[in-house]
Amino acid sequence: MRQNDRPPRMWDIYKKGGIGPAIASMFGVQSAQQMAFIRSVMKEQRKQPLFETPLAELELAVFDLETTGFSPYNGDEILSVGAVQVDGTLMKEKQFYSLVNPKRRVPKEITNLTGITNEMAAEAPELIDVLHRFLEFVDKRVLIAHGSGHDKHFLNAALWKTSRVNLSHRLIDTMMIGKWLYPKWKHYDLDSMLNHFGIEITERHHALEDSLMTARLWTALYEEISAKQVHTLGDLYAYLSRH
Repeated sequence: MRQNDRPPRMWDIYKKGGIGPAIASMFGVQSAQQMAFIRSVMKEQRKQPLFETPLAELELAVFDLETTGFSPYNGDEILSVGAVQVDGTLMKEKQFYSLVNPKRRVPKEITNLTGITNEMAAEAPELIDVLHRFLEFVDKRVLIAHGSGHDKHFLNAALWKTSRVNLSHRLIDTMMIGKWLYPKWKHYDLDSMLNHFGIEITERHHALEDSLMTARLWTALYEEISAKQVHTLGDLYAYLSRH
């Protein structure tokens, strides 16, 4: 092939047409569109003034991830994403669930825990597709998770890998609320807190089922929070920062 016949490099395309065509040339049109959407969601989310919003008026999305292991920076990947919309304390019918193709083998112990096999994972959608649909579902809602550190690390790693952005949504952790409200408890895992409030444990280690149970836990915790005269998201963050 002669030099003049070579396909234009990404940098040449960028100089001529900007970042959009350059990304499209590198990743394909669909992935470029998904990446642009994800980046725009993260940008818009940072503009939201939510601290003065009453907890009863917050639009929320409770979510959970299942993963191939515990470290997204050592090769572990997201296996499934589940979420449910909640307005204030009212759980809505809208739910989200998807498997994710991790592009690697699923460890046997993870299959035993989650029921997700290598065959199921291999037929699942690509990570960027699931992130796109998850963020469409979540939109500008405040996120809720139980023991959010694990989920936040994996979401951040996935967002950076696919779109070079970090998660900018506000996040509420029901485990941290439990530690604040009940400092003398010995255990704050999801099962222990569900049992304390008499919430039925359905199917554990299933992203959607765990999300639904955590949403019910949030509803129970909200009553305790309100009794302490904590009314806004800013109030809640202020109390949690002291514990």
